[in-house]
Amino acid sequence: MATLSRRRLLTATGALGLLAATPAQARDHASRETIKRTVNPAGTTLEVVGVPAGTGFRRLVPGPGWPLVVRPDLVEPRTGRDDRRTALTSFVQLTDMHVIDAQSPARVEYVHPFIGSAHRPQETLGTQGAAALIKRVNATRGPYTGRPFDFVLSTGDNTDNHELVELDWFLTILNGGTITPDTGDPARFEGVQNSRSKLYWNPGDSVADMYKDKGFPQMPELLANAVKPFTSPGLNRPWYSVFGNHDDSVQGTFPSGVPLVDALYTGSFKIEGFSSQSDAAKLAEAMRTSPLRAVELLLSFSGPVRRVTPDARRRPFTPKEYVAAHRDPRNTGPGPAGHGFGPANATGRDLYYTFPIAPGVVGIGMDTTNRAGLADGSLGDGQFKRIERTLEAGSSRYYDTKGDLVRTSAADTLFILFSHHTSTTMDNLLPDPTNLLEPRRDGKALVALLNRFPNVVAWVNGHSHRNAITAHRGATPAQGFWEINTASHIDFPQHARIIELTDNGDGTLSLFTTLIEADSPYEADYGDSSPAGLASLYRQISLNDLHRDPGLMGAAVDHNTELVLAKPF
Repeated sequence: MATLSRRRLLTATGALGLLAATPAQARDHASRETIKRTVNPAGTTLEVVGVPAGTGFRRLVPGPGWPLVVRPDLVEPRTGRDDRRTALTSFVQLTDMHVIDAQSPARVEYVHPFIGSAHRPQETLGTQGAAALIKRVNATRGPYTGRPFDFVLSTGDNTDNHELVELDWFLTILNGGTITPDTGDPARFEGVQNSRSKLYWNPGDSVADMYKDKGFPQMPELLANAVKPFTSPGLNRPWYSVFGNHDDSVQGTFPSGVPLVDALYTGSFKIEGFSSQSDAAKLAEAMRTSPLRAVELLLSFSGPVRRVTPDARRRPFTPKEYVAAHRDPRNTGPGPAGHGFGPANATGRDLYYTFPIAPGVVGIGMDTTNRAGLADGSLGDGQFKRIERTLEAGSSRYYDTKGDLVRTSAADTLFILFSHHTSTTMDNLLPDPTNLLEPRRDGKALVALLNRFPNVVAWVNGHSHRNAITAHRGATPAQGFWEINTASHIDFPQHARIIELTDNGDGTLSLFTTLIEADSPYEADYGDSSPAGLASLYRQISLNDLHRDPGLMGAAVDHNTELVLAKPF
């Protein structure tokens, strides 16, 4: 048979025209092919994506959707799988919601020139933005399977500064109800954004601050509108949560339980700046490297202080209280009772749990937060071994640490794991002050453990505020799994992610990962006081944050993907 030239092959398959197309034509072609594979892409970034427009203080406008990217990193996909696939589960990951009490005295906004996340100009509108995201989830299904979501799971940093009032707002956002996102004096705003300090955006007046120097406009009614009561619809599906470092410590960094630091929360003085930039820089560096040194610097500050109205609701909660709030019958909402946390978690020391996702599929909620402080995490040895035992009990075959195959009589179960931290941000091996003698395990150790079990499908996490999907290859194709990391809902692009698991009927599985945006307009008038308008401004202001990192968006291979892997049994 004559050999077919590369050009003749491309001509025969129609690919030559695609190679000659402009990038826009290629994208449009890929989008059309993507839509053919879906059941209903409405409400997802497969259909439309907000894109920046203009100069100065930029606006958002609707742009073309992102097409599907098939990733064969672990195993080659087989043709015809769309006609054979069976939906196993469909769910939504929320992450890094950072529900913020923007007027809290226990915040360190003044280090934002060195740690951008210490202060965000959009943070007063976080509750409205989160409620708009819940509205989007409620109106959407799995775009590739059409399956209603089995559950929603929020992968940590649900609160920003582990305050009781932030936890109450978070639970109300997910369960539904009225929220008044205000603390302190109900008659006046007492945060840094009306301090008239040049260090912050003061939207209500014309003071020449560092944000207005970069084009930020005046929005005279913004702060007054931000603290008005509004109603969250609440999720219409069961939901779960895991614990993040911001749910555990002051600003997600300082260790908890230091009396003088904890007293800042409910006190009457708010630090609005350090006396010198060099002192602020020293504190920022200590926040990254030495929690005890950071506490020392915080308590020895000098600089401008504002008197504020004390509010007992700002008291920091403990891990035990976090669990108790989830288990309180008043917070059951759409269920399940406890949202993953049961009697075994009541002490707050062990926040590990398992839960049924669908027939043959089990979820594992992990606690990767280190109570010693610092942003990054790790696993206690006891939890690490519990994960190992759980996987062994649900596996008919797995590999030991030497790589030898182990067979058991247990029925096979597919596992999806959830945590706050990623494999690359689990390097904080400081001793846990609640269990000083327990060894800590890092992300590499957890990846090695999961690679031993062919029926581990995915590890879903947050913390990085970045869209990133990583293939973790094992010793054999069957031992690979996918790590799915999703951007936060506080920093632009403010995404959540739909994840669908399907059996392709050909010895492979697919994970479809589809990003979604909040259900709010891309643009709103600066004076719009409606919840939808405030949610829109939340997103637009985040786009213009001086510290915005464009890399958080991720690449096409981290957006709307089909992740193929071998079916383990």
